[in-house]
Amino acid sequence: MPISRDVILDTLSGISLPDGGDLVSRDLVRALTVGESSVSFVIEVPDVAAARSMEPLRQAAEDAVKRLAGVEKVSVVMTAHESAAKSAPKGEAPSLKIGRHPEGGGVQKVAGVDRILAIASGKGGVGKSTVSSNLAVALARQGRRVGLLDADIYGPSQPRMMGVSKRPASPDGKTIIPLTAHGVTLMSIGLMVDPDQAVVWRGPMLMGALQQMLGQVAWGDLDVLIVDLPPGTGDVQLTLCQRTHLTGAIVVSTPQDVALLDARKAIDMFGKLNTPVLGLIENMSMYICPNCGHEAHIFGHGGVKAEAERIGVPFLGELPLALEVREAGDAGSPVAAGEGPIADAYAALAARLVAGGMA
Repeated sequence: MPISRDVILDTLSGISLPDGGDLVSRDLVRALTVGESSVSFVIEVPDVAAARSMEPLRQAAEDAVKRLAGVEKVSVVMTAHESAAKSAPKGEAPSLKIGRHPEGGGVQKVAGVDRILAIASGKGGVGKSTVSSNLAVALARQGRRVGLLDADIYGPSQPRMMGVSKRPASPDGKTIIPLTAHGVTLMSIGLMVDPDQAVVWRGPMLMGALQQMLGQVAWGDLDVLIVDLPPGTGDVQLTLCQRTHLTGAIVVSTPQDVALLDARKAIDMFGKLNTPVLGLIENMSMYICPNCGHEAHIFGHGGVKAEAERIGVPFLGELPLALEVREAGDAGSPVAAGEGPIADAYAALAARLVAGGMA
């Protein structure tokens, strides 16, 4: 039986840093992977000078974990994030190029990940990425080990919404070390390219990039990996469904008929690809005036619930349209990370997924 991840983190929290704090409180531990009798993780430090000075701490961390009962093998790698990123060509991770033709074939499992949950929509503008980031944070707050993959290659928004901008490190030119924000492990093409640079790729490049972000990222042990899909029914969706052990998809739509027309296309696509649709979410379901408390249904109301009943899939809940959701996303701190009615709505949605065995 593998040793508890919490026990390992508790042990590492006892490794103090010279300038205060410890390895865990300073968020230096990355890609923690726990096997039957083996443990591996990365210690990410700001620069090469820090890496040299912290080598005794790396050794202390390795020795401390090795002393734990049941642990026979420990691998601890130290990476100097900032200096590696500065030395890399602009637009690339250190020694690693993202975006190439896919390799191999068949269905591939993502190491360490129990469930992969796609968040989809038939069209843009329905808040799918906002739902993805907030749902990931809400699940993390309930104790789940959560990853978030921003698979919207042409329009990646998760780095901004999650408040991260550092370039991921690649200590060996093959493995990508993801970032962490709000308790969620995060990877996005937006972290690998200049934020003002357009990604101009044909289908095979998109498919190769997705394959890399699934297979070459050191996700660690996750209960669920949430994949924020691009709008529509294109190459990224096909690649994910055909090349990955996908648990299922959740379709997000606003209530009005025009949005539901495109949501039905997404649902039909998943059906043709033998991917279960686990449920539907109605986003921007209502607007409550902050001054008078009046509830208005700007985009209609109840359309998504009716559609879920019509096709026989679970209706997972309604989420409001609110200024604070937009402000929180722009500020890089999802509203689900705070308190209040909207955070409670996401918490309820996350609890529903956990109770249903979906996350």
